[in-house]
Amino acid sequence: MNGNFSGTGVALITPFKSDLTIDFEALKTITERCITGGCEFLVILGTTGESVVLSHEEKKEVINTILTVNNKRRPTVLGIGGNDTAAVISQVKGVPKGIDAILSVTPYYNKPSQEGLYQHYKAVCEASPIPVILYNVPGRTGVNMTADTTLRIINDCPNAIAIKEASGNADQCFKIMMNAPKGFVLLSGDDNMTLPLIALGAKGVISTVANTVPATYSEMVRKSLSGDYAEARRLHGLTFELVNQIFADGSPAGVKEALAYQGICLRNVRLPLARVNDTVAQNIKHQIDFIKE
Repeated sequence: MNGNFSGTGVALITPFKSDLTIDFEALKTITERCITGGCEFLVILGTTGESVVLSHEEKKEVINTILTVNNKRRPTVLGIGGNDTAAVISQVKGVPKGIDAILSVTPYYNKPSQEGLYQHYKAVCEASPIPVILYNVPGRTGVNMTADTTLRIINDCPNAIAIKEASGNADQCFKIMMNAPKGFVLLSGDDNMTLPLIALGAKGVISTVANTVPATYSEMVRKSLSGDYAEARRLHGLTFELVNQIFADGSPAGVKEALAYQGICLRNVRLPLARVNDTVAQNIKHQIDFIKE
């Protein structure tokens, strides 16, 4: 399948049993629910999937499980990133069959310069056998990839087809969209920024909240993209406070709390993450009852 990465991409969680092994039955349920709920593409082993605490074998099992459930119904994106460019390239060259694109986060901890970011992505894109979606999330990585650097990368690397932009900077996003080559896609990386960014020209989102309310949230995105902003604002209002609460005490702990309340999986996360506090948990439950999906 050739991916059409617009609309709602869902950054799938990795559910854990009480002994913190992966709950593959719950993973199947969540994946199917996101597909039937209207999400347009699936993102595997991103930040929300707690990829950094999974072993190599666990990652393979998660990928295989999601691809089997999906059965080519939706485009799939695999998170492959890190702060060792050579290691990222090695993983990219071995991307499993059935994956349509790679989502690759800016290197973290070592805080590269803008030139370092450019050279990193240039090397990754040249090595990748499939399209690459850039991922800018300075709140997690410690470095912001500027609009100028993003534009330099996408002009020099034809298989850099999109960016997940989670800088929270609408001006930066707009500059990318105004100057990007035709066909390049900007995706919101913040659930509550999706509606305003689509109004500026974004084509969708890679979402966390879509794990728990896929039908409501993906419909909000579709209404925004079709220009029905009255209905989009109404749906945005339904999910707005839920989004705030699922990020209030750590992600993906918040969205797992919501899924646990819905009876879909347990709320367990692996250290160093921890469950949300009791106040946030109650707020999340209230918002789930309010949406009634």
